[in-house]
Amino acid sequence: MEDIEDVIRIPTATNLERNHVIVRKRLKGDGEIFYGDSFVPGTQKIYIRTWGCTHNTSDSEQMAGLLSAAGHQLTNKREDASLWILNSCTVKTPSETQLENMVREAQKLNKFVVVAGCVSQAEPNLRFLEGISIVGVKQIECVTQAVEETLKGNCVRFLSRRKPNSNLLLPKIRKNKFIEILAISSGCLNHCTYCKTKSARGNLVSFSLDNLLERARNAFDDGCKELWLTSEDLGAWGRDVDMVLPDLLDAVVEVIPEGCMLRLGMTNPPYILDFLEEISKILNHPRVYSFLHIPVQSASDAVLSDMKREYTCADFCRVVDYMIQNVPNIYIATDFICAYPTETKNDFEESMTLVRKYRFPSLFINQFYPRTGTPAASLKKIDTIEARRRTAEMSSLFRSYSRYDKERIGEKHRVLVCELATDRLHYVGHNKYYEHFLIPSKKCLLGSWVEVRIVDVSKFHMKAVLISSDNSEWLLTIGISILTYNYWMTAFSTVISILIFWLLLL
Repeated sequence: MEDIEDVIRIPTATNLERNHVIVRKRLKGDGEIFYGDSFVPGTQKIYIRTWGCTHNTSDSEQMAGLLSAAGHQLTNKREDASLWILNSCTVKTPSETQLENMVREAQKLNKFVVVAGCVSQAEPNLRFLEGISIVGVKQIECVTQAVEETLKGNCVRFLSRRKPNSNLLLPKIRKNKFIEILAISSGCLNHCTYCKTKSARGNLVSFSLDNLLERARNAFDDGCKELWLTSEDLGAWGRDVDMVLPDLLDAVVEVIPEGCMLRLGMTNPPYILDFLEEISKILNHPRVYSFLHIPVQSASDAVLSDMKREYTCADFCRVVDYMIQNVPNIYIATDFICAYPTETKNDFEESMTLVRKYRFPSLFINQFYPRTGTPAASLKKIDTIEARRRTAEMSSLFRSYSRYDKERIGEKHRVLVCELATDRLHYVGHNKYYEHFLIPSKKCLLGSWVEVRIVDVSKFHMKAVLISSDNSEWLLTIGISILTYNYWMTAFSTVISILIFWLLLL
């Protein structure tokens, strides 16, 4: 896993139910890695690769924590690892293709492989997974046993359909030590015709309020500055245990320390329509980002009905309009699926009209991919060229506008910095409205609030410079300026003296 940090070590069970173990035929070919019974935990390095949503990221962080607690070494260099854990996503065909390619690559390089995540849970009998160890999404706590048996040359599979383990206090190694990704539930209540995740994650299981609050407190005690709540559908939390999302959010905001922020994850329209006032109050809280990710998928009621999305475009607009009116400068993200099999050109134009109306600052545009076993997979696909044209047209519309206008240059903002940009030259920060700032600085800004001034804008971010991050930096800047001024004044005086002396000699 990239950027392994914040190791938490606790004892972990090592007992393994023998009916999970399949002894692999051991062919001792040239260059084969072979440990057999001489395997010693901690002497082999493990690489973790994650695809998909933040829920998957959270699962990977827990797997990393469990493995580290058991004495295993983790690396972000896959070529150095003896074993690869591939945490998969089943939402899109390209992600599954990438997974298959990495399994093949690992086999060519004589690496051991454990496949985790939604693909392994939903489709464990895929041909490229033959002879591969698997850890399902509901048995994350078994990853240590899976790794140790695989390194011995065995093939193990943990695919129980039991309710997911809601032990949120498992050890964890965060990809970013300043961000806690907290899964509040597993599964959902919907039956969307195109979605394969349901077959992996199953029906909604909400994790207990007490456990969630304890995990949040522990994360802030560990130094986290942001808490991201995630699930397959945040808004559905609690519906299986006679609670509702506002119950959770009201409790969570009470444990957020000063200087830390909460970000809400994706929620579908049906489950927040009854709580618009309550959700808007939460989003207006000073320690909650004014950010909402609410996928619409299509603006056509006919297509939404075919997808079994359980809401209309008017329902979606009601949510968006209420939030715009009651949460100043709210940042709304949404999703569209282009070229769903029953989408007509008029249906697609309705979606384009919705984008023009709201000019969403963040738009996830997905071309329809049929997923094996879903109802939509049996429908006749729209011509590939037409599907690509619609996807490109919506992408072009999205690129044609920006939340970040030139008029904003010169604005001053207070932002929380929790990430380093991929160019390694800028820090990434967000203000209360979850707007995206890139800030150059030689001083480490991670985990701190800073005052910045916007100097340039682009489609996806605003470039800003520090005004001050604290008094010491301000004093240092002034001190350097004074010293620089004195240096040049001294140099200037010296040059003048030399010139006068030379003129006198003449």
